[in-house]
Amino acid sequence: MTDKTVNDMKIGETAVVTGLGCAGALRRRIIDMGITPGAVVILRKAAPLGDPLEINVRGYELSIRRSEAKEIKVIPMENRNDRERPDGRSDQSRGPRIDLRRGPRGGGRR
Repeated sequence: MTDKTVNDMKIGETAVVTGLGCAGALRRRIIDMGITPGAVVILRKAAPLGDPLEINVRGYELSIRRSEAKEIKVIPMENRNDRERPDGRSDQSRGPRIDLRRGPRGGGRR
C-alpha cells in the first residue's frame, strides 16, 4: 500500500500524521506550523480551483499549498471513535469546559 498524504484526503476526513517526505527549509516550515508526527489533521476545505487546502491542526485552521500537502504522510482515522485521540485518550478526559464569558460558576455580568 502506498503512503497516503494530506493531498489525497477527502473533505471532512480525519487522519494522523505519520511523517514528512521533505527536507530542508520546507520541512522546518511544516514543523513550525505544528504539523508533526502524531498530530491529528482534518481537511476542512479546498479552494474552488483546488489550491490552497484548509486544514485543522492542533485546534487551529491553517491553509497550505497542495505541493506542501503532498509531503505530509498520514494514516486515516476511519476506525477510531471521533472523540479518541492518537494517544488513545478521549477528548472527554480534558476536564470540564468553562465558558469564559460567564466565569467558572456560570454567572454573567450584572
